[in-house]
Amino acid sequence: MSNSNGKSPYTVRKLDNGLTVVIEQMPDVRSVAAGFAVKTGARDDPKELAGVSHFLEHMMFKGTPKREWQQITIDFDRMGSQYNAYTSEDRTVYYGWVRTGDLEKQIELLADMIQSTLPPEEFTTEKGVVLEEIAMSKDQLDHVAFDFLQEKVFENHPLGWPILGYDETLNPMTRDQMWAYFKKRYAPSNMMFVVAGNVDPASVMGLVEKYCGSLEAGDPGDERAPATVPTGVATLKVDRFQQQVVALSFPSVSAFDPRVETVSAATTILGGDNSRFFWNIMQKGLALRAGAYHMDYTDCGIMILYGTCEPDRCDAFLEAVREESNRICSERVSPEEADRVKNKRRTSLAIEGEAPYYRLTQLMDDMEFYGRPRTVGERLAEVDEVTPDTIFDYFQSLPINTEGHLTSVGPRTWPA
Repeated sequence: MSNSNGKSPYTVRKLDNGLTVVIEQMPDVRSVAAGFAVKTGARDDPKELAGVSHFLEHMMFKGTPKREWQQITIDFDRMGSQYNAYTSEDRTVYYGWVRTGDLEKQIELLADMIQSTLPPEEFTTEKGVVLEEIAMSKDQLDHVAFDFLQEKVFENHPLGWPILGYDETLNPMTRDQMWAYFKKRYAPSNMMFVVAGNVDPASVMGLVEKYCGSLEAGDPGDERAPATVPTGVATLKVDRFQQQVVALSFPSVSAFDPRVETVSAATTILGGDNSRFFWNIMQKGLALRAGAYHMDYTDCGIMILYGTCEPDRCDAFLEAVREESNRICSERVSPEEADRVKNKRRTSLAIEGEAPYYRLTQLMDDMEFYGRPRTVGERLAEVDEVTPDTIFDYFQSLPINTEGHLTSVGPRTWPA
């Protein structure tokens, strides 16, 4: 964790109000990324307020004690900031990426935003925007299929509701309900502020103290409940689509598990570019798209094998997926396959390691899942440890040649 001068590039401090501050010095760049990670996401939404975390993300841009929403946008643009926010199941992130000289302005603006007033006059307008997002997602087969999969795989668990929420939870939601959720979950002890770029840590700490030190301490509430992945079959008939999405889901590792890089390599071999699914399913005309991906949450994980095919090819597609699943569970992948996907991962990590924004999000992951920052070298070392044997051992402990959970969405009621 040291740089060429033998000093660690990382500074980790906690303010008196509980806010964790993480800084990485990147002396060879000319920019800096800064942002808040709030440990609250769709899985923390009360069932009756499903979608509140994402809706709240929108409202954080709509006005503060110092700025109306137009001024927030103008001030980001004046800096030339590359800024955005996003909500996942596990967290909400607000960030800006600017030239080093504009860091103080960026920190001040982000700190102001995190103290949003959730202006009542903007609440109804922005609710309409989110409801339109939900309506648009219903016109996209992939969105409908994924939301249905999560709903069934994580039935009766908060991971089961979509990030956007539902019409029936958004429509009656009040600004007071959101305000109560905001004040509870956006406690400094439930947030971290991360800075990555060409900065002086002492100066950054001074700025964060200046603009974030007055955030009110609070109690974010209950711990999250773990989830399990069941077996079973769930179908959703939707006549307006022409293709069918078929997916198999299996239990996998959480984001805390040291096998995450092994799982990443395994899913790429199965369903990435130039993968087994590409050559043995898509190139044989069994599906328009086919892939595999791993979703890792803080306390569980899920491996999904999926494809989009013509409705009359569902049986043939599923048979092909089962065949590839059996093969990777019973035979070690070749060293050539493992090296190919490891090299792609190495290139990705090397590129990301040179960009402050990507380091920002990596540090957020590291602090939540490892309790400390990790260097790019440490990440690369984990990739080096992936072998045909580690992939084989993973599938012995968490096989995908079992029943799994099958979901099917499209114009055909299949399997009947």
